[in-house]
Amino acid sequence: MRILSFLAAIFVAIVVLAFTIERDATMAYLRGDAPAEPAATAGTGPSSAAAATPAAAALIRIVAQHSVAQEIDSAVVLRGQTQAQRQVEVKAETTSTVLSEPLPKGSFVEAGQLLCKLSPGTRGAALAEAQARLSEARAGKSEAQSRVPEAQSRVAEAQARLDEALVNQNAATKLSEGGFAAETRVKSADASVASARAGVESARAGVQAAKSGLQSADAGIEAAQAAVAAAETEIERLEIHAPFAGLLESDTAELGSLMQPGALCATVIQLDPIKLVAFVPETDVDRVQVGAIGGGRLAAGGGDVQGRVTFLSRAADPTTRTFRVEIEIPNPDLRLRDGQTVEILIATDGAPAHLLPQSALTLNDEGTLGLRTLTADSVVEFQPVKLVRDTPSGVWLTGLPDMVDVIVVGQEFVTAGVTVDATFREASQ
Repeated sequence: MRILSFLAAIFVAIVVLAFTIERDATMAYLRGDAPAEPAATAGTGPSSAAAATPAAAALIRIVAQHSVAQEIDSAVVLRGQTQAQRQVEVKAETTSTVLSEPLPKGSFVEAGQLLCKLSPGTRGAALAEAQARLSEARAGKSEAQSRVPEAQSRVAEAQARLDEALVNQNAATKLSEGGFAAETRVKSADASVASARAGVESARAGVQAAKSGLQSADAGIEAAQAAVAAAETEIERLEIHAPFAGLLESDTAELGSLMQPGALCATVIQLDPIKLVAFVPETDVDRVQVGAIGGGRLAAGGGDVQGRVTFLSRAADPTTRTFRVEIEIPNPDLRLRDGQTVEILIATDGAPAHLLPQSALTLNDEGTLGLRTLTADSVVEFQPVKLVRDTPSGVWLTGLPDMVDVIVVGQEFVTAGVTVDATFREASQ
């Protein structure tokens, strides 16, 4: 056991010596390079050319590819779902029992089509009563209108009596001053004037009362009209109609069932057109515009559809920090259903991009995604890139010059600033 430990120690010492003091020679041996000539034999002529061979052989060999930018139509790729254009739960607004036969779910209904008919009960009698009160109120208004001229004529009559009493009072006063009339006649004339003035005030009060009666009659008519309108509205609520053309998502209310205010009659959805709904991350929201062409691919081989962006939210979702986007899609055959999963692509402005193998992508020390490229002198550089689209033949990248040499094999074994021995291959290889 001591001998084995001694031998292991010797081996470790040799390895440490090889990778510290004789590191260059060890690395050259591992790469299979020829050993360097002793310094004493260095000179001119053939021996100098032989010395230059190991330096060239020390360059790391990589494989690169010439790439030329192409104009592509970039797109924002999202995952969302289909959503009905409109969906409403049609509910009752009054209490009664259902008289109509139920319509089965899945049926297509037109806008305004009858869905549920309810029993009228005593609502007809209530309407007739309200109409009778309206007629009565109108008759009362006619009577009140006739009282106004009558009261006004009484004012004129009282005013005439006052004028006559004033004349008599003036005559009695003159005669009394001349000694031709008794004092009692003057007092009687004064009493007649006071009585006539009271009659005028009473007549004027009668005019105001007649006008107040007319206003009361108008108020009675308005109240009766409101009662008639309420009774008619209550009768209109006995028939529940479809608000728009669409499909019944549920059966209508069963015959004989009791409906309360808020009870469900039916659920109607509109699927033509239909919407594709998704949420755009804030990093891509500036690339989406209302009116842009958008399309979707349904899951499970449902096919492709195309439409235009009709809505882009201005407010982000507080939880996900994403923005709602809607694409309107024609659906005349109702092939698309509400709630289907769909992969959405929204077209954006075209941009020059390079199609390169995904394996060529790498990260620098800061974790930035990019490529290692070559200069004209075969010096390695790092170029940050942005991924635009992933395809079966490669990835489309932006952020590169129009023409660039990209390291596609060996990029992980070199760093920026290193000179390499490059071998170029065709893009299709």
